[in-house]
Amino acid sequence: MAAAADAGSDPAAAVVTSTCSHCQREIPSSNIDLHSVHCARNLQKCEHCGEMVARKLMEEHYDEYHAPVNCSLCKETLQREMLDLHKSKQCTQRMVACEYCEYELPAIDLHEHQDVCGNRTEFCQTCKKYVRLREWIGHEMQCHVNSNASAESSSARTIPEREVRPPPPVRPARPVQGAQNKRLLFTIAVTGIAVMIGSILFQREESF
Repeated sequence: MAAAADAGSDPAAAVVTSTCSHCQREIPSSNIDLHSVHCARNLQKCEHCGEMVARKLMEEHYDEYHAPVNCSLCKETLQREMLDLHKSKQCTQRMVACEYCEYELPAIDLHEHQDVCGNRTEFCQTCKKYVRLREWIGHEMQCHVNSNASAESSSARTIPEREVRPPPPVRPARPVQGAQNKRLLFTIAVTGIAVMIGSILFQREESF
C-alpha cells in the first residue's frame, strides 16, 4: 500500500493506494477489489510489448503491431516493429547511391558496382595527374596540403625585389665656343707664319 496526496490538497485528505497485481497500476485502496476483478476479466498484458490491452482487441493489437510481415522489396519475413529499420538499413534490395557517381541501385549490387566505378579516373587540376575516384578524397586532401605548404614555403624564401629606378638622364655637354675660337686663331697664325718663312727662304734662293 501507498499513500498519495493530490497537489494542493490538505495532507489530511491523503489517498491511500494499492498496486493492482494484474496491471501493476496504483489504484485507490477503496476501489482495489472492484478494479482487480474488472482488470483480470477485461485486460490482458501483451507478451510482446507489455502493454495492457483489452482482451477483445488483443488479436487486432497483435496484427497491427507484432504480426510477422513480408518486406515488399526482398520478401523476407520479419516482425512488424523491425520493418522500418530493415527497409532503411538492412534490406538487400533497398536503393542506395554509389559514392562515386551517385547512381542508385539495389544494395546487393553496390559493392560490385563501386569496385568498377571507383577505378575510373579524373584529372586533378592541382597536380596535373589522373587519379582513381576511390583515391580522390585522400589525394585531394594530400595534394592541396602539399600545394599550400609549397606556396607558403616559396613565399617565405622569396626575397622581395628591390625597386630598380632608371638612371637619371645625362645632359648633353654644352659646346665651349671660346676654346674652339682660340684653337682656330692659333691654327691660322701658325699657318701664316709658315707661309712667311717659306716665302723668305724662296726669295733668298732666287737671289743666289
